[in-house]
Amino acid sequence: MFFVQILKDLVHFRRCLSDLHFGLYLCGQIANTVGPTAGGLLNATCGNVPELIIALFALHKEKMEILKWSLLGSILSNLLPVLGSSLLFGGFANIGKERSLNRRQADVSICLLLLGILCHISAVASKGTIKNEENINSLGVLKLSRASAVIMLIAYIGGLLFEVKTHRQIFEQDEDSSEISSGDDDDATDAPVIGFTSAVIWLIGMTAVIAMLSNYIVTTIEEASESFGIPLRFISIVILPIVGNAAEHAGAVIFSFKNKIDITLGIALGSASQISMLVVPIVLIVSWANGIPMDLDFNLLETGTLVMTVIATAFALQDDKWHYLKGFNLVLSYVVIAVCFFTMKALPNK
Repeated sequence: MFFVQILKDLVHFRRCLSDLHFGLYLCGQIANTVGPTAGGLLNATCGNVPELIIALFALHKEKMEILKWSLLGSILSNLLPVLGSSLLFGGFANIGKERSLNRRQADVSICLLLLGILCHISAVASKGTIKNEENINSLGVLKLSRASAVIMLIAYIGGLLFEVKTHRQIFEQDEDSSEISSGDDDDATDAPVIGFTSAVIWLIGMTAVIAMLSNYIVTTIEEASESFGIPLRFISIVILPIVGNAAEHAGAVIFSFKNKIDITLGIALGSASQISMLVVPIVLIVSWANGIPMDLDFNLLETGTLVMTVIATAFALQDDKWHYLKGFNLVLSYVVIAVCFFTMKALPNK
C-alpha cells in the first residue's frame, strides 16, 4: 500500500508539472500581448486562484491555523524567494551591471502591503490589550478584523483603478521606455503566438484544474505532517506556498533573465499585494457570512515575520536600480524564516 500511495503521489505531481509548464507558456503569451503591468496583474490573479480555493477549503473544514498559515506563507513566498531569486539570477545574467526598474509599480504594491500589515498589527495589539476579559476582547478583535477587511478591499480596488484606469498612461510610458532599452531582438523572439482571448481562456481552464487538485492538499496536509514528522506550521507556511507559487516563481525568474523586470515585479509584488488585500479580506468576509469566527490575528511571530518581510522588500526596492545582491539578501531572509518555523514545533496559539 505504501508503494501504491507513492505512485499516486507521483502521478499527481506529474500532472501538476504539466499544468505548470503550460500555464507558464500562457502567462508569457498574455504578458507579450497586454504589456508588463497588465500582464503581471493577470498572471498574479490566475496564480492566486488556487490559493483562494485552498483557503476556502480550509475555511469550510474550519482548519483556521492551516488557513492563516497558508495565506501568510503565500505572501512571504512571493516577496522573498520569488522576487529574491528573480533579482538574484537576473543579476547574474547582468553581472557587473545595474538595471533600472519601475518604481511607480513597486510603490503602489508596497503601499498596499504596508496598509495590510497595519491591519494585522492592530488585530494582534488589540487582542493583547484586555487580558482579563477574554470573550469581550475576542469579540472586539473580530469586529475590528471585519471592518479592516472592508477597508482592505476598498484600498485594493483603489490601487487597481490607479494602475489600470486613472494613471494608466504613466505605466504605459514606463513600459514603452523599457521596451526601447531592451532592444529589438526580444520583440522578435517574444512575439505572441496565440491571441489574448485564447490565452486567457486556456489559463482560466488550467487554473481551474489546478484548483481542483488543491483539495488533495488540504485533506492530506495534517497526515503528511504526522507521517514525516515535519511541523504543520512549517509545511503550511514554507512548503505549501513554494509548491503553489511554482508557476509564478519560474515565470518571474524567466522574465528577469530577459531583463523584463517590470513583469517580474508585477508577478511577485502584484501577487503578494493581491493575497494580502484581496484574498485575505474575501476569505474573512466569507467566514463572516457563514458565522465562522476568523480574525486578522496571525499570532505574534507570524505577524512579526510579515512586517519584517514587507520592510525588507521596501528597502530592496527603495531606488530604481536592481542587482543580484538585493535578491541574495531577500533569499537569505526567507531561509532565516524557514529555519525559524521548522525549529519552533510547538508554539502556543494564544
